[in-house]
Amino acid sequence: MISPGTMTFELLSYFIPFLLLVGLVASSLKIVAEYERLVVLFLGRFQAVKQPGLRIVVPGIQRAFRVDLRVITMDIPPQDVISHDNVTVRVNAVLYFRVVDPEKAIIQVENYNAAINQLAQTTLRSVLGQHDLDEMLADREKLNDNIQEIIDKRADAWGIKVINVEIKHIDLNDSMIRAIARQAEAERERRAKIIHAEGEFQASEKLLSAANIISQNSQALQLRYLQTLNDIATNKTSNTIVFPLPLEFIRAMVPPARETKDGSENEKMVSP
Repeated sequence: MISPGTMTFELLSYFIPFLLLVGLVASSLKIVAEYERLVVLFLGRFQAVKQPGLRIVVPGIQRAFRVDLRVITMDIPPQDVISHDNVTVRVNAVLYFRVVDPEKAIIQVENYNAAINQLAQTTLRSVLGQHDLDEMLADREKLNDNIQEIIDKRADAWGIKVINVEIKHIDLNDSMIRAIARQAEAERERRAKIIHAEGEFQASEKLLSAANIISQNSQALQLRYLQTLNDIATNKTSNTIVFPLPLEFIRAMVPPARETKDGSENEKMVSP
């Protein structure tokens, strides 16, 4: 007869290998999502890039690395930047990129996320340091394109495509903010003075043209004279009493001009 201990040992001898086989099969099965790729190395050498679905990877012989192909949003930490005109600012940005070649992203670089982050920080400081503060504040779109182009060119060897770079904040110290405010105020005052001067110049041209037209027509001069009298008479705040006189009488009182020997005009002196 077979003893219970012997039977238990025989069951365990069959059950344990079965469990090991089930565990091996379970660990070999990999589910790859639609947005992922599986980079497989066979005995340390690149074998293939597995597509989405149920895939088998033999443990101990093959190694698998998951690579996400979706767009990754990376926040670039604030960087202290010295501009071309020696102004210290603190700038942070955001970077959008995605992996386009999973093989390069695993084989060519140890950690592509850390690598692209460090590359973005150094490029941000290098590019902004070549521009003045006014250019940083006014031409932000141009700077974004320049930074994106440089990072994308260097990250191409890692199988990474940089989609966009956006500068989020440019922080200035309080003294620089006050200086910029004074500069803006002075610029507004300059523009206001220029606009005022242009208005005076245009008004003077119009007045000169009107005076030339009125001087050539006695009737127009008479109408202007009457209009002036009417404006003075209707002004309630004025205490001036106006006695209108005909223009012919005023002309008779004004002595005519005469030419001197040097060709200039002098008024005729009226003796008492």
